[in-house]
Amino acid sequence: MTKIDAGNSRPPKIGFVSLGCPKATSDSERILTELRAEGYLIAPDYAGSDLVVVNTCGFIDDAVAESLDAIGEALAENGKVIVTGCLGAREEIIRSNHPAVLAITGPHDTAGVMQAVHAHLPRRHDPHLDLVPPQGIRLTPPHYAYLKISEGCNHRCSFCIIPSMRGDLVSRPIGEVMQEAERLVDAGVRELLVISQDTSAYGVDMRYRTGFWHGRPLKTRMTELVTALSELDVWVRLHYVYPYPHVDEVIPLMAEGKVLPYLDIPFQHASPRILQAMKRPAAAENTLARIRAWREICPELVIRSTFITGFPGETEDDFAMLLDFLQEARLDRVGCFPYSAVAGAAANQLPGQVDEEIRLERRDRLMELQSDISAARLAERVGMQMTVLVDEVTDEGVIARSYADAPEIDGVVIIENADADLAVGDMVSVVITDSGEYDLWAELAEDE
Repeated sequence: MTKIDAGNSRPPKIGFVSLGCPKATSDSERILTELRAEGYLIAPDYAGSDLVVVNTCGFIDDAVAESLDAIGEALAENGKVIVTGCLGAREEIIRSNHPAVLAITGPHDTAGVMQAVHAHLPRRHDPHLDLVPPQGIRLTPPHYAYLKISEGCNHRCSFCIIPSMRGDLVSRPIGEVMQEAERLVDAGVRELLVISQDTSAYGVDMRYRTGFWHGRPLKTRMTELVTALSELDVWVRLHYVYPYPHVDEVIPLMAEGKVLPYLDIPFQHASPRILQAMKRPAAAENTLARIRAWREICPELVIRSTFITGFPGETEDDFAMLLDFLQEARLDRVGCFPYSAVAGAAANQLPGQVDEEIRLERRDRLMELQSDISAARLAERVGMQMTVLVDEVTDEGVIARSYADAPEIDGVVIIENADADLAVGDMVSVVITDSGEYDLWAELAEDE
């Protein structure tokens, strides 16, 4: 086993590369927090690192390629690399491309990463003397944070290998989640983004067991969790929500202003035949009815979703049903991916594989339609007064987000007359003056 001598004159330094989705970011934050708690320093570059940890993504081919490139770069620049994350569950791919890596662990395996670090770069400090902020080490800006409430997934979608990498659903105790949320808010976080593989299923594996927060009993269930989070007086945004019946329970909370009226629901398709092949709920008509009902209760509701074009067996009629669904649903935010075969996914064996050119062409047609829908939805906001959260202050202007905009994946609100002394994390009132396909332009309201 190769051990690295970091020298006795300073604490050992770890370089860190974090790839993939917000769930991977949350995993990275936990690893970084543990490293700092044990006295390791985090280096900003390869040259200053005694070894490098690369947290990978392995969901689609492009992500695999990006992860392998990142590992190769870390090996070339530093030479001492530990790999973790989703691609780590497919160790043979990593070993065949980069046999020199020191160790490989799978996703959400903080203990495994720490064991590998201890083996190759022994710690030299008493952990009790190493100061870590109560909210831990985070990769997000100070004013927003991801709050992961569970790991794994009980679904077996035919295009997905997440359960084989991250396992079945394992919910975090609700008291533990609330304590973390409180620490984040105490540290200045203004927006909590609730994430998981399946937020709606929170607590199913625990049979909604009752936990405690400040001595108060709380069921381990999405509705009770969201209600408790609403008491922290920050924005609460829900991601990765499956449209189970009890999702209806959170819509009134949104209408009452207790949680942001924003739902991230991965519908994936609208053709019952394709949804069945995907092993997804196959009832687009019911979905449209529920969306209408939700908007009747909470007219401000914003819905974001993702779709796949060119799934095996998808015909032009199936795709037309998807376009019709979008016309009817008028979703606010949409992402679309041409189907990509993932090693180990059941969908690879389905008949009727669609040519790549058709997959891409359908993706482009869908996004062209959605850009028109998005532009029309945003145009309805011109003249409205909204509260926005400031993300960036530059010499050129101020970039902010409204309740309708999740960071990094949705649009922004550009404040054009921001001559006031604004700072990142400020919440200000603006009047919307113009709109585009995805972004809004605004001016500070007169009362600001």
